[in-house]
This record gives sequence, C-alpha cells and structure tokens, in this order.
Amino acid sequence: MKRGQKLSALLAAGLLLTSQAAPITETAGTAAAAAADDTQDDWLHVEGDKIVDMNGNEVWLTGVNWFGYNVTTQCFDGVWSRNMHEMLTEMADHGFNLMRVPMSTQILLQWKNLAPDPYMVKINEWKNPELTVEGVAGGKPKYSFDIWNMAVQWCKELGIKIMIDIHCATTASNGHQYPLWYDSNYSYDDWLEALNWVADYYKNDDTIIAIDLKNEPHGKNDGQGMAKWDDSKDDTNWKYAAERGANAVLSANPHLLVMVEGIEVYPKFEEGQDWDSPMIVYQTNYSPFYGAWWGGNFRGARDYPVNLGKYQSQLVYSPHDYGPLVWKQDWFAKDFSRETLLDDYWRDTWAYLAEEKISPLLMGEWGGFIDETKDPTGDNKKWMIILRDYMIEKHIHHTFWCFNENSGDTGGLLINDFQNWDEDKYELVKPALWQDENGVFIGLDHQIPLGANGQTVTQYYNGGSVVTKPTVTTTTETVTTTTASSTHTTCSTSITTSTSTSTSTSTTETDPPGKKSKPGDVDCNGTVNVQDAVLLCRIVGDEDGLEVSEESKMNAECNGKIGVDSGDVSRLMQYLAKRCSLSDLVGLN
Repeated sequence: MKRGQKLSALLAAGLLLTSQAAPITETAGTAAAAAADDTQDDWLHVEGDKIVDMNGNEVWLTGVNWFGYNVTTQCFDGVWSRNMHEMLTEMADHGFNLMRVPMSTQILLQWKNLAPDPYMVKINEWKNPELTVEGVAGGKPKYSFDIWNMAVQWCKELGIKIMIDIHCATTASNGHQYPLWYDSNYSYDDWLEALNWVADYYKNDDTIIAIDLKNEPHGKNDGQGMAKWDDSKDDTNWKYAAERGANAVLSANPHLLVMVEGIEVYPKFEEGQDWDSPMIVYQTNYSPFYGAWWGGNFRGARDYPVNLGKYQSQLVYSPHDYGPLVWKQDWFAKDFSRETLLDDYWRDTWAYLAEEKISPLLMGEWGGFIDETKDPTGDNKKWMIILRDYMIEKHIHHTFWCFNENSGDTGGLLINDFQNWDEDKYELVKPALWQDENGVFIGLDHQIPLGANGQTVTQYYNGGSVVTKPTVTTTTETVTTTTASSTHTTCSTSITTSTSTSTSTSTTETDPPGKKSKPGDVDCNGTVNVQDAVLLCRIVGDEDGLEVSEESKMNAECNGKIGVDSGDVSRLMQYLAKRCSLSDLVGLN
C-alpha cells in the first residue's frame, strides 16, 4: 500500500468523526468507510448511449474479472499462493479501473445471515497475515465476509471500482452451467433477496458501483431449462426477471449501475417459429432459433427492451463474447474479419445496440489464449484484436476474462501459480484500457488516483494528468490496526507500503516573497481534494525525507493560526466532508 493511500484510509476515519457519522463497529462484514461523505461522489448513470459521472462527463469502464467467491474457495482464487493486497495493487497499477467479481446467491445469503463458512477459506496464511484472525503469519483465516470487506477497502484505497456479478445460484465451480437465475437449492425469491441485501449493504459506499444481475442466462428448448426474452411474466422470462432483479437492487440503492446480460437462443419469428419450436429439425438440419454465446443474445431487446421505469438511467446491457478456442462457432468457419463477424453474428445479436446508439454496452467477458501452443493458427488472437479494436472505436465498456490463470478454456493475465503477468496478453489488452494521450491510466474515482500509475477522473477532466509516471520504491512496516471480523479481533497487521515520487509541470521551487497563499491546495495543483489532506498529514507528521515548497507550507495553513498542526488537518477534513465551504479555509495572507 502506498503511504499516501494508507493515510487516505486514516483520513476516511477522520472524515467519519468530522461529519459526525456513525463510528465503525467491529461486527462481521462492516464496510470500513461506509458512511464517509466522500463515498457518494463516484456514482454513475446513463445518458443516451453513454455512461457518465455526476458532472455529466463520459467515463470508460475498462476492467477485469477475478473469480473465486462463486466457487468453494470462499475468497479470490490465487490467494492460496500470493498476497491478496499485492495482487490488487498490481491490478490497479496495470490500469484496470473496474473489477468484476463473480459471486453466488448462496454466499451473499450466507453473509447476510452471518452463517459460518460452509467450506474452508483457501488462503495462504503465511503470505496473507492480514487475512488471519490473529494478524500473524500462519494464523487462522478470517471469516470470508471479513476478508471480502478488506478487499473492498483496499480497492477503495487503490482507486479500483467493483461490480458484483451473480454468477450462479449455488456455490460451485460449474454453477454457471445451470441456465437460470434460480435452481433447486436457491429460489427466484432467494435471488431477489440476495440482490436487495447486497445493494442495501453497500449503498453508502461507491466503491461498489454496479451489479451484474445474472451471469449468462441461457438454455435451449431441450427440457434442461431455457431463458427466454418476451413480454410475459413467466418464471423463465429473463426480461421480466431482469426488471424484477433491477428493482430489488435499485429500490435499495438507486445509484448503482445494473448490468443486464442477454440469453442464448431466440426464435426465428419471421419464419413462423416460436419458443415452443424444437431446437433443431434433424431431417433438414434446420434450426428454428438464432444461436449465440451464453448471455450474448439481445435480439429480444429490440422488440422488448428492458423497462426500469424511473430507474432507466441505471440500465446497461452486457453481452459476452468469445473466440474459436472456446467453441468453433459458425461465424469462425471462414477467414473471418470485423465485417464478417458483424454481418454473421455481432450486429443483429448485440452490436446494433451500440451502432444505433440505443444503449451503452459493457462486454462483461472476453478473452482467451493467444500463445502458439494453445492457439497455433492464431485465430483466437486475431478475434481478440478485432473485438478489442471494435470496442475501442465504439467506446464499449468491458471487463476482461480474466485475472485468474486457472480459467481452463481461456487462461488469464497471471501465470506461474499467480506469480507473474502474461506480458504478451497484457500488451494485447492494454490499448483498450482508459488512458490519456500520455498513456496515463484514468480511474473512475474523483479523489483517489488509480494505483501508482494512474490519475483520478477529476484530474483527467481538469487537465491535471501526470505527465511523468511515478517511480515507486517499496518499504515494509508494521502497523497496528483494528479490523472488522466475526471474532471482534484487534490485531497487529504486517503490510507493505510504498512511497512514490512524481514529476509534473508544476514548479516546486521557492515562491517569491509576498505571494498570497491558497488555503487547502497543499500540493499546489490548483484543486483542493483528499490528496492535499494526505500531504498535509505528512507535513504535520514531520515525515522523514519529505521536502515541500514554501508555497505548500503557506497553503497548508487552513485555520488561520500560525503553525501547521492538527487543527489545519481538522479544518481541511471539514471541507472535504462538506461541513464548510472553500472560503472557510483561512490562510495567513
């Protein structure tokens, strides 16, 4: 964790006190900064075919999937090998501003009821001492919900936003293969309950900005269950279920983005077919249905668009798309190109929504192998490049599948037991990550930059992006922290912190005599935000090796009293917590 990020966490606690919000309690699953006022400025909404922030500025969600909470790991996969915080830090530093996290209805209801973990939490207790009850290497793993909330807090500090994806009903590695949003273990109502609870629980924390209602609804008319899309109120009608699911989410938190995926098949109504038609007429090898990838078919959305009423501004359609190594679909049978993919599959199935500017799209899953061993013909890599470039051109949001290396039919961004990055694959994905003309990554947070190599959305739109990327050096220190856990444990936690330095166009030389101060603008970049409070804390703490300009020292005076001290920190926190105006920050002019 960077020093400034650690101090940001302390500032969040200070903002809680300054704003007279409820204190953090040590109950299972309490979100670390859930009530802080600065957790309400990053909500997003839809305007036309764009996703925009609170100021109406267009944003681009460019993220990655990390699974594990949908299977019996009870944690992110790979934490059995490496430090979780370290991996999240690398995710942010590599420029992914959104993390899609597959979960199950089962685990959400488990957390809601504070039921014990039904499976062993699979972490490496030696490499993740902070995830143990005792806070020491080799300790007992914490409750899975407590570990999850630590991940949420770390994402907040790293500038990563989160999308929760209901991947399956029952926790299982193959749970996603069941076609509907309910199964024999967890009902339709259980699904709605889980959605409502998780939306309500995090309603005061804009780290979690979106919910994907159900991963890959699918199924064919073969007696195994089939998701359809029409104007009925049948239990198997995904359009109606999505509207009910969205209402369960948005009635609890109307600020969340709601992702609605497609289905698998859609009848050829123009040829006289319907939902009761057989899947295939074997005598002629004729199919009465248009096929698609699971969750990828939006043909029904043209005639029967999802209607969220007063919440319509939170709807985003979210297809999935894969290459020939996952399945050799008909549209890959030729020497395919962007034009043939659009003509044979994409356009009528989902791309019309973007091309006709009907709705923003978020490609919830795309990815695959590109190495010569798994992809000897290069067709999978070819498909990935075509889709990547199309998404860049159409500004389609996306979350790459996946961070994990243990996805059997795609591989991931990590290799060698989660130790290293697949640099070739990352370089393929990197052009589709949101960044400015200088290659500096852009996050979705207005106050916290994206990792060590990024900037805030505020910096981007205010023209304040970093030109020279920071040089990061890592040191290790031990701090004592109180963590929320099911056993109400206060523990000593060993964490890694980083100190970063950067060069920008701003001068850091001593200012001429008689120059007036700009109270609160401690980093002298023209704006007052949480980064100024971080630097102010470092000044007050007399951090070893910290050098600041005379202008910074002048601007650090916020309460009208001589000498930079905790009173100045308190006044700046009051401003950041919206308890006073900028004019209330009093300098010493």
